[in-house]
Amino acid sequence: MTRYVALLRGVNVGSTRLAMADLRRIVTDLGHEDVKTYLQSGNVAFGSSVRDAAKLAAGIERALTDELALKVPVLVRSGRELAAVAGGNPYADREDDPTRLLVAFLATPPKKAAVGALTVPGSENVSFTVTGREVFLHFVDGGYGRSKFTNAYLEKNLAVVATTRNWKSVRALADMTAD
Repeated sequence: MTRYVALLRGVNVGSTRLAMADLRRIVTDLGHEDVKTYLQSGNVAFGSSVRDAAKLAAGIERALTDELALKVPVLVRSGRELAAVAGGNPYADREDDPTRLLVAFLATPPKKAAVGALTVPGSENVSFTVTGREVFLHFVDGGYGRSKFTNAYLEKNLAVVATTRNWKSVRALADMTAD
Protein backbone atom coordinates (compact mmCIF):
# COMPACT_ATOMS: atom_id res chain seq x y z
CA MET A 1 0.00 0.00 0.00
CA THR A 2 1.42 3.36 -1.07
CA ARG A 3 0.29 6.69 0.37
CA TYR A 4 -0.72 9.37 -2.12
CA VAL A 5 -2.25 12.81 -2.19
CA ALA A 6 -4.59 14.02 -4.90
CA LEU A 7 -4.49 17.77 -5.46
CA LEU A 8 -7.59 19.13 -7.16
CA ARG A 9 -7.23 22.34 -9.12
CA GLY A 10 -9.58 25.23 -8.45
CA VAL A 11 -11.88 23.61 -5.89
CA ASN A 12 -13.85 25.88 -3.54
CA VAL A 13 -12.26 29.01 -4.98
CA GLY A 14 -14.76 30.62 -7.32
CA SER A 15 -17.67 28.70 -8.75
CA THR A 16 -16.42 25.09 -8.41
CA ARG A 17 -17.85 23.84 -5.12
CA LEU A 18 -17.06 20.42 -3.68
CA ALA A 19 -17.84 19.19 -0.18
CA MET A 20 -14.88 17.35 1.30
CA ALA A 21 -17.26 14.62 2.52
CA ASP A 22 -18.17 13.98 -1.13
CA LEU A 23 -14.49 13.89 -2.09
CA ARG A 24 -13.72 11.38 0.68
CA ARG A 25 -16.66 9.21 -0.36
CA ILE A 26 -15.66 9.24 -4.03
CA VAL A 27 -12.05 8.33 -3.31
CA THR A 28 -13.15 5.60 -0.88
CA ASP A 29 -15.66 4.23 -3.42
CA LEU A 30 -12.79 3.91 -5.91
CA GLY A 31 -11.30 1.32 -3.54
CA HIS A 32 -8.69 3.46 -1.82
CA GLU A 33 -8.07 3.24 1.93
CA ASP A 34 -7.50 5.56 4.90
CA VAL A 35 -8.95 8.51 2.97
CA LYS A 36 -8.51 11.91 4.64
CA THR A 37 -9.03 15.42 3.33
CA TYR A 38 -7.06 18.48 4.34
CA LEU A 39 -8.73 21.89 4.42
CA GLN A 40 -11.53 22.71 1.98
CA SER A 41 -9.38 23.25 -1.09
CA GLY A 42 -9.32 19.82 -2.70
CA ASN A 43 -6.54 17.93 -0.97
CA VAL A 44 -7.13 14.24 -0.28
CA ALA A 45 -4.62 11.75 1.12
CA PHE A 46 -5.20 8.03 0.69
CA GLY A 47 -3.59 4.63 0.49
CA SER A 48 -3.74 2.55 -2.66
CA SER A 49 -2.27 -0.59 -4.14
CA VAL A 50 -2.36 1.09 -7.58
CA ARG A 51 1.16 2.20 -8.51
CA ASP A 52 0.30 4.46 -11.46
CA ALA A 53 -0.29 8.07 -10.36
CA ALA A 54 -1.73 9.04 -13.75
CA LYS A 55 -4.26 6.21 -13.50
CA LEU A 56 -5.19 7.34 -9.97
CA ALA A 57 -5.66 10.94 -11.12
CA ALA A 58 -7.76 9.89 -14.14
CA GLY A 59 -9.98 7.70 -11.95
CA ILE A 60 -10.68 10.50 -9.51
CA GLU A 61 -11.32 12.98 -12.34
CA ARG A 62 -13.72 10.56 -14.03
CA ALA A 63 -15.60 9.86 -10.78
CA LEU A 64 -15.97 13.57 -10.04
CA THR A 65 -17.39 14.11 -13.53
CA ASP A 66 -19.67 11.05 -13.46
CA GLU A 67 -21.03 11.55 -9.95
CA LEU A 68 -21.00 15.32 -9.44
CA ALA A 69 -20.70 16.73 -12.98
CA LEU A 70 -17.44 18.46 -11.99
CA LYS A 71 -14.61 18.78 -14.48
CA VAL A 72 -11.64 19.29 -12.22
CA PRO A 73 -7.99 18.59 -13.04
CA VAL A 74 -6.44 16.22 -10.50
CA LEU A 75 -2.70 15.86 -9.87
CA VAL A 76 -1.40 12.96 -7.78
CA ARG A 77 1.86 12.71 -5.86
CA SER A 78 3.14 9.83 -3.76
CA GLY A 79 4.17 10.30 -0.17
CA ARG A 80 7.78 9.86 -1.24
CA GLU A 81 7.42 12.61 -3.86
CA LEU A 82 5.80 14.94 -1.33
CA ALA A 83 8.57 14.26 1.17
CA ALA A 84 11.10 15.27 -1.49
CA VAL A 85 9.17 18.48 -2.18
CA ALA A 86 8.88 19.30 1.53
CA GLY A 87 12.59 18.65 1.99
CA GLY A 88 13.70 20.43 -1.15
CA ASN A 89 12.35 23.95 -1.03
CA PRO A 90 15.33 26.19 -1.91
CA TYR A 91 13.77 29.13 -0.05
CA ALA A 92 12.77 27.43 3.21
CA ASP A 93 15.92 28.54 5.02
CA ARG A 94 15.34 32.18 4.01
CA GLU A 95 11.72 32.62 5.05
CA ASP A 96 9.90 32.14 8.35
CA ASP A 97 6.48 33.10 7.00
CA PRO A 98 4.89 30.03 5.34
CA THR A 99 2.40 32.26 3.47
CA ARG A 100 5.28 33.60 1.38
CA LEU A 101 6.46 30.14 0.33
CA LEU A 102 4.36 28.17 -2.12
CA VAL A 103 4.68 25.23 -4.46
CA ALA A 104 2.96 24.99 -7.82
CA PHE A 105 2.48 21.32 -8.66
CA LEU A 106 2.53 20.65 -12.42
CA ALA A 107 0.77 17.82 -14.24
CA THR A 108 3.86 17.18 -16.39
CA PRO A 109 7.36 18.60 -16.56
CA PRO A 110 7.32 21.77 -18.66
CA LYS A 111 9.43 22.13 -21.79
CA LYS A 112 12.88 23.54 -21.16
CA ALA A 113 12.25 26.44 -23.52
CA ALA A 114 9.14 27.45 -21.55
CA VAL A 115 11.08 27.28 -18.27
CA GLY A 116 13.88 29.37 -19.78
CA ALA A 117 11.41 32.01 -20.95
CA LEU A 118 9.50 32.20 -17.65
CA THR A 119 9.83 35.60 -16.00
CA VAL A 120 8.18 37.37 -13.08
CA PRO A 121 5.57 39.87 -14.32
CA GLY A 122 6.11 43.57 -13.73
CA SER A 123 8.35 44.64 -10.90
CA GLU A 124 7.22 41.99 -8.42
CA ASN A 125 9.83 40.67 -6.04
CA VAL A 126 9.26 36.94 -6.50
CA SER A 127 11.86 34.21 -6.69
CA PHE A 128 11.04 30.91 -8.37
CA THR A 129 12.75 27.62 -9.07
CA VAL A 130 11.36 25.03 -11.47
CA THR A 131 12.36 21.49 -10.53
CA GLY A 132 10.78 18.68 -12.50
CA ARG A 133 7.02 18.89 -11.91
CA GLU A 134 7.14 21.57 -9.22
CA VAL A 135 7.71 25.30 -9.14
CA PHE A 136 8.96 26.58 -5.79
CA LEU A 137 7.84 30.16 -5.18
CA HIS A 138 9.08 32.77 -2.72
CA PHE A 139 7.07 35.98 -2.47
CA VAL A 140 9.68 38.25 -0.90
CA ASP A 141 7.65 41.43 -0.44
CA GLY A 142 4.14 40.09 0.00
CA GLY A 143 1.79 37.26 -0.45
CA TYR A 144 0.41 35.33 -3.34
CA GLY A 145 -3.00 37.01 -3.12
CA ARG A 146 -1.86 40.30 -4.66
CA SER A 147 0.59 38.85 -7.15
CA LYS A 148 0.23 38.44 -10.89
CA PHE A 149 2.59 35.44 -10.67
CA THR A 150 -0.38 33.14 -10.19
CA ASN A 151 -1.34 29.60 -10.98
CA ALA A 152 -3.05 30.81 -14.17
CA TYR A 153 0.11 32.72 -15.16
CA LEU A 154 2.21 29.58 -14.69
CA GLU A 155 -0.25 27.47 -16.68
CA LYS A 156 -0.26 29.95 -19.55
CA ASN A 157 3.51 30.40 -19.67
CA LEU A 158 4.55 26.80 -19.01
CA ALA A 159 1.68 25.24 -21.02
CA VAL A 160 0.87 22.67 -18.31
CA VAL A 161 -1.93 22.20 -15.77
CA ALA A 162 -0.88 23.46 -12.35
CA THR A 163 -2.28 23.78 -8.86
CA THR A 164 -0.61 25.78 -6.11
CA ARG A 165 -0.39 25.13 -2.37
CA ASN A 166 1.15 27.22 0.38
CA TRP A 167 4.05 25.88 2.40
CA LYS A 168 1.95 25.04 5.45
CA SER A 169 -0.30 22.85 3.28
CA VAL A 170 2.66 21.20 1.55
CA ARG A 171 4.17 20.26 4.92
CA ALA A 172 0.83 19.00 6.27
CA LEU A 173 0.21 16.88 3.16
CA ALA A 174 3.73 15.47 3.36
CA ASP A 175 3.03 14.48 6.98
CA MET A 176 -0.31 12.90 6.01
CA THR A 177 1.35 10.72 3.37
CA ALA A 178 4.48 9.78 5.29
CA ASP A 179 5.07 6.04 5.59
